[in-house]
Amino acid sequence: MAASLSHRLFVLVIFILLLVLLTGEIKVAESRLCQRRSKTWTGFCGSSSNCDNQCKSWEHASHGACHAQFPGFACFCYFNC
Repeated sequence: MAASLSHRLFVLVIFILLLVLLTGEIKVAESRLCQRRSKTWTGFCGSSSNCDNQCKSWEHASHGACHAQFPGFACFCYFNC
């Protein structure tokens, strides 16, 4: 009886682990974003809010943000891959 109980517990633990791993993979695939430098922004990017608005309205991106890129800061847009 004890062997049967430990076997059932082992199977339950494996099932839960597989469920957690599969659920995690699905979420990663759904939320994957690709980054690229904005094609419509020119000059220094000093406001991530303005960059975000421009990426959304002009380039139909999910969002945008200013990031350092030599020799200054550039606007990067994020799209669903």
